[in-house]
Order: sequence, then structure tokens, then C-alpha cells
Amino acid sequence: MNSETSFKRPALLAAVLIVLIALPTIADATGYSALTSLATRILIYGIAAASLNLVLGYGGLVSFGHAAFFGIGGYVVGILYQHYSLEEPLFGFIPGTNQMLITLPAAILISGLAAAAIGALSLRTGGVQFIMITLAFAQMLFFLFVSLKTYGGDDGLIIRRTNELPGLNMRDKHTVYYVCLVITAAFFALLWRIVNSRFGNVLVGLRQSEKRMAAIGLPAYRYRLMAFIISGMGCGLAGALMANFLRFASPDMMHWTKSGELMVMVILGGVGTLFGPLIGAAVFIVLETTLASWTENWQLALGFILLFVVLYTHGGVQALVLRLAHRPENRNRFSESTMRRFKVLERPLRVRKDARRSNGKR
Repeated sequence: MNSETSFKRPALLAAVLIVLIALPTIADATGYSALTSLATRILIYGIAAASLNLVLGYGGLVSFGHAAFFGIGGYVVGILYQHYSLEEPLFGFIPGTNQMLITLPAAILISGLAAAAIGALSLRTGGVQFIMITLAFAQMLFFLFVSLKTYGGDDGLIIRRTNELPGLNMRDKHTVYYVCLVITAAFFALLWRIVNSRFGNVLVGLRQSEKRMAAIGLPAYRYRLMAFIISGMGCGLAGALMANFLRFASPDMMHWTKSGELMVMVILGGVGTLFGPLIGAAVFIVLETTLASWTENWQLALGFILLFVVLYTHGGVQALVLRLAHRPENRNRFSESTMRRFKVLERPLRVRKDARRSNGKR
């Protein structure tokens, strides 16, 4: 990486962050106030998709049950709020609450415990069996919450008010957006640290060759289980934020179609990239909103777009944008590296020619 590229990436991230900070003001000024709510959904789904990408893109594990952790996070917020409003302790001794500083950590913790239990069993298999077991666990939890009539059953659970944060007006949609933006920025900073750590390198190595990593003494099961737990905690965080944003939690958050949507977001943005899932979430939600306003069969059009992305972008929307933006620069880099390679190869050839000449003279 040269100095110009290393300068461009932080500058681009700073520019995107400035646009995101100014987005509510821009939306109100242009008369598109709904854009703020749309951006909030993108941020939340970006966290969930990036969490799935940790095990899918970096770990090589195709999980079709991450919607379970997304739904658990939402229901933790909803159940705690219901017991708070009814003034009835959960299980007789856990008080309900409407404080976000309590509900978000609780959602992360319980989602992590569920991921630990599901991952401990699922990761003993691989391939298609792993996909089907994660899907089965998610559907089991889906039907479990459908049967819980105390918490709304199939109709879901209504949250009258967004959880409170000290000193903030959480009834204002702009405040909710900025809270989600700060949490998203912190989440991706933490994810960047994880991906670029020794742990992240081991995950990539396991994806490429599990036998090779086992040969150097690294336990695949332990690393993959930890990645699965972290991924489930991230989805739980996203589910808790979504429940606060929609003020509603339902079993549909756990349905297998939600897992499919998260996977589509990862594929659209770029599998195995840091910000690709966030870009994929933005593309998916914008396409869903736009196409749904044109036709009821918007899934068909989205399917064709997904096929195009998979077949022709070679790495998702992020890879396509980077290639279009850096095409001349990449060509120059390729030519420079090729020239350096030729210069390295020239040296032994010159030595051989000089040796032959000296032997001929002798």
C-alpha cells in the first residue's frame, strides 16, 4: 500500500462520516424527512449483516440461523419493557426496565449465551449439515416465541416507548438515529480490531485450510465457537436496536427469511470485507423500498440484481466501486510490480552471461 492509498482511505471514511452526521439536517432541508428513518434501518441491519459476515466471510461458515439472535435481542428489549410497564418482575425476581444502558447489554449477553449453546452443537458438524442445524435451531426458537401468548404470540410484542438514555430525548427520531450511528461506528471499530488481530488471521486461515491450521496446533473448534458467539452478540445488539426503533418485536425477526435477507446483504456488499455488509444493507433496503413502490413482485427484480452482482462484480458492490475508482492506479501498480519482477529475474541472467563470457575467454 503506497502513501497515496493510505491517505485516501481515512479521508474517504471521514467524508462518509461527515455525510452521515449531516444526513438528518439534509433530509429535513430537502423535504425527505423519511430518509432519516431509512438510514437508521440501514445502520441497524449493517450491524447484523457485518456480524454474520464475521463467520460467513472470514470464517467460511454458512449460517442460516442468525435471525434467531436478531430476534432474541429484540425480545429481550420487549420482555423487559413489558414487565417494567406491568410492574411485574420477570421470573419473580428480575425487575423490568426501560433503560437502554441495561437492555442493550442484556440483549448482547443473552444472545451470546444462545449463540454459545447453538454453536457448541452446530460446529461439531460442517457443510450442509451445519447449515441445516443452524436453520433448525432458528426455526425452533421462532415457533417457541409464536407459542408464547404471554408475550403476544404470533402478533408480537408492542413497546410503547423507546428505551430511555439519560439526558437524551429518545422520542425524537433524530436522536435515535444519532444513537444508532454512534453504536454502529463503535461496533465497526471493534470489528476492525477483531478482523486485523491474530484471532481474525486464524479465522481466515481456518477458512482456507483447516488441516493446515490444525497441523500447527490451533484448535479449529475453539476459534470458530468464539467467532460464532461474537457474531451472535452482534446480531443481538442489532435486534435490540431494531426493537427500540420500531417499538415492536415479533417472531418474524427470527424467521428463516430474515436470515436469508442478512445473507443477501453480505453477498451484495462483499463477502469477507469490513464495510461490504453495511454497503449491502444500504443497497438492499434502498432497492426494497424503491422496487416495492413500483411492483408487488419486487423480490423477482431483486433476484435478478443479486444474480448480476454475484456473476459480474467479482466481490460485491464494494469491489465493483473500488475497481472503477482505482482502475488506472491498479494498472500502474501492476506494471510497476511487473517491472520489479523482471529486474529481479534479470540479475541471475546477467551473472550467467558474464560467467559464460569469462569461461569463453579462458
